[in-house]
Amino acid sequence: MSERLPRAVGLLGGGVIGGGWAARFILNGVDVRLYGPSSAAVERVQKKLAKARRAYRRLTQVPLPAEGTLTVVNSVADAVRGVDLVQENAPERLEIKQPLLASACQAAAPETLICSSTSNIIPSLLQAEMPRPERLLVAHPFQPVYLVPLVELCAGQRTAPEMLPRAAEIYRAVGMHPLVVRKEIDGFIANRLQTAAWREALWLVHDEVATVQEIDDAVRYSFGLRRSVLGPIMTYFVGSGEASIRAFLKKWGSGNNASKLTEVPEYTDSFLDKLTEQSDAMVSAENMTISEYTQMLDDGLVRVLQGLRSERWGAGETLARWEQSLRKRVPPVH
Repeated sequence: MSERLPRAVGLLGGGVIGGGWAARFILNGVDVRLYGPSSAAVERVQKKLAKARRAYRRLTQVPLPAEGTLTVVNSVADAVRGVDLVQENAPERLEIKQPLLASACQAAAPETLICSSTSNIIPSLLQAEMPRPERLLVAHPFQPVYLVPLVELCAGQRTAPEMLPRAAEIYRAVGMHPLVVRKEIDGFIANRLQTAAWREALWLVHDEVATVQEIDDAVRYSFGLRRSVLGPIMTYFVGSGEASIRAFLKKWGSGNNASKLTEVPEYTDSFLDKLTEQSDAMVSAENMTISEYTQMLDDGLVRVLQGLRSERWGAGETLARWEQSLRKRVPPVH
């Protein structure tokens, strides 16, 4: 469980994910070099930083290190020069990511680790045009990146074996929980689970079984609470009262077969109208703006993480470990 804080990180792309990475690294004292083709990238990153600072003040009482610097650069070569890690955050299109990663690989020092934040593209495809593909892997985070600790690490066919532990050391040092995906698969692990629930939710709205608010309430007042402590498999088993998972499966089988997980409802105009109308009604009823929802999510995550930390369960253990490393890095105040 070793950790290794990078000297500097090069970020390719300053959108929602890139901004979240910038906040996590900078608030951990790591310098960031940002290449963002969009003129709005810097503004987005600054907004993410402000949100993250607020969240971290509520999350922990352990002093944070002096913030890293944010340097905006005008080229990929400038972004990857003198950094230990390159984190690519371009749109989810292979024709954009492949040449971008190839350029980064060409310009970066031979020892620089290159990671992609892709949520769906397997790393072997990303490696196709790279001159040194052995140093690329996927490091897929979750939103908001500065608070949610999971990062899925997935190697490609030409990734050198030592790159996975190197990456894990870096992400652990900034308070994350690296999870190695054993095989290349579209969507990796968490997104496949998340997408299954999303598809079922869409069908429930489409078939007029439930509204957007009723579906969200069904999750946040029930199994959503349990799964921050136990994952979906152990949640079912532990709640069954059976002595073993074998006994549980023999008694209950795989559950009901009513889901439509292999199908997706067509996004017709009428269906999109229905989703929009119900979502707008929920926002109106709760009297919230989208900005207020994002802040509510941050505040809720902080409270959940703190509660889990007190028991050192799940993501709370990751928070406790990060705080311990912060104490070692920040000189005591006299």
